[in-house]
Amino acid sequence: MGCCSSASSAAQSSKREWKPLEDRSCTDIPWLLLFILFCIGMGFICGFSVATGAAARLVSGYDSYGNICGQKNAELEAIPNSGMDHTHRKYVFFLDPCNLDLINRKIKSVALCVAACPRQELKTISDVQKFAEINGSALCSYDLKPSEYASSKAKGLCPKLPVPASAPIPFFHRCAPVNISCYAKFAEALITFVSDNSVLHRLISGVMTSKEIILGLCLLSLVLSMILMVIIRYISRILVWILTFLLILGSLGGTGVLWWLYAKQRKSPKETVIPDQPQVAEANLRALLIYAISATVFTVILFLVMLVMRKRVALTIALFHVAGKVFIHLPLLVFQPFWTFFALVLFWVYWIMTLLFLGTAGSAVQNEQGFVEFKMSGPLQYMWWYHVVGLIWISEFILACQQMTVAGAVVTYYFTRDKRNLPFTPILASVNRLIRYHLGTVAKGSFIITLVKIPRMILMYIHSQLKGKENACARCVLKSCICCLWCLEKCLNYLNQNAYTATAINSTNFCTSAKDAFVILVENALRVAAINTVGDFMLFLGKVLIVCSTGLAGVMLLNYQQDYTVWVLPLIIVCLFAFLVAHCFLSIYEMVVDVLFLCFAVDTKYNDGSPGREFYMDKVLMEFVENSRKAMKEAGKGGAADARELKPMASGASSA
Repeated sequence: MGCCSSASSAAQSSKREWKPLEDRSCTDIPWLLLFILFCIGMGFICGFSVATGAAARLVSGYDSYGNICGQKNAELEAIPNSGMDHTHRKYVFFLDPCNLDLINRKIKSVALCVAACPRQELKTISDVQKFAEINGSALCSYDLKPSEYASSKAKGLCPKLPVPASAPIPFFHRCAPVNISCYAKFAEALITFVSDNSVLHRLISGVMTSKEIILGLCLLSLVLSMILMVIIRYISRILVWILTFLLILGSLGGTGVLWWLYAKQRKSPKETVIPDQPQVAEANLRALLIYAISATVFTVILFLVMLVMRKRVALTIALFHVAGKVFIHLPLLVFQPFWTFFALVLFWVYWIMTLLFLGTAGSAVQNEQGFVEFKMSGPLQYMWWYHVVGLIWISEFILACQQMTVAGAVVTYYFTRDKRNLPFTPILASVNRLIRYHLGTVAKGSFIITLVKIPRMILMYIHSQLKGKENACARCVLKSCICCLWCLEKCLNYLNQNAYTATAINSTNFCTSAKDAFVILVENALRVAAINTVGDFMLFLGKVLIVCSTGLAGVMLLNYQQDYTVWVLPLIIVCLFAFLVAHCFLSIYEMVVDVLFLCFAVDTKYNDGSPGREFYMDKVLMEFVENSRKAMKEAGKGGAADARELKPMASGASSA
């Protein structure tokens, strides 16, 4: 039976032996073609901006009259000082480099092409004149000669004094101030706690002094993440039950404390209440009663949920144990986040460079001050919208490729009975299947996420622009829409990940795989809830453990750094990096657990352990199935209950 057949045809032929990963065919080809055409459009935008001279203007820079520095320019119509020969003037110099326009993201200053940047501070106009005579680099307007710098004619045409010492930015030929203190007021707007420049300098100098310690702590977080992934396999059973016990104990303790406080305050003598504030005391008493009742209801619900889900927790433990074995057989899974991050960084660098090209593309236009700006007109001015959509879609595509790669490798591991027959590199085999058969599926799934993200980002932009101007009703509606779109995005992400797993198993298209995955998630809702609550909470505690361990090691090491006493910034950097690393590694672990669960559900649909229909699952999962069957038989429910306990992949399909 070909694996590309639909779930219904698979159900009709359930008497035949089901073999996963057998036949392959390309899925969602139209979406792959659409994605390729979209990428061609992205390339056209980059090529257009480069071909129109934007690359030269971006790299070499241009002055306020449209002349590109370092080359001979053509004259622009009705624009004075254009068409100048700047062959020997290779650097862009701003008369007032510290005058920033944060809204429009540019420097509000006249720009000139100069032969050299002033390496030392020029305090007087005489110093500027001397610099021009000695170095041949005129820092005043092209209309002035160095001998006229001190005249009244030069008012407003020379740089603002004192001229800060500057150096050219590598590859971009802009003269940038060496001392960034002139940007302090803008830094204070972004970092409100820095009101004193000395604090900022101490923080930066502390990071530079402790760079070896920071690097060592980052490596420590990397090692701890790898060790934790191994440890989870062996202590998953103990750890899950400890966490469950602590959660129930904490709920009972919190509820008891709230009722104790309520009873104590209710019985306290009225003389202790402040005469002027009887209403405040009564409101506090009422609030304590509400909190105590709410906590009681929560504790009862939590206890009932734990009672119902206690058997499902056993499945979570078994899946975590098998996930540990997966990483032993597929060690390259550990490095999957690095390849994904590397691909994302490469794409983001390309995207930013193209965006900068677009910012300097177009035709020359005079602004209100009579200086030249390059702007695109007509339909071409909306190209950056296309570019923004490309950022979201292609980024989601790269992340989806990681999910499909992991799913394909884990599915191959699960449905290979003899693990000695695994491919030499299951990860590369999964990448090969992804490229040959499933790029269209990944393109479609990532596009759906893009369709949800774009409206949410537009609403967030509108909310930020209208902040303080809209009424309370509009603000509430905007926030509600943003929240709903965020929740929808998270749900679709989870469904997409399971759809990729179904695609890796059956080689069906995205819609069929998403339907099958949705059915099994709904029918096994309690199991899914157990895995996504107990499992995710355990992994979250693992992230907290790595961050706390790295932070504690940082405090101990920085304690011996005698020439540095402010630990805030290095510790923040180290803890953020530790959390990022732990999140990447444990997210892969979580992804593997989710894939194993879907494989387990499919396995129990087509196989029952009888001769000729043996399970593919690991012995640990087989023990869970046998224990479930024994429990059902002891309860007098027999095979029917077992059929209900082991939900099939597709609704209406027989597991016989």
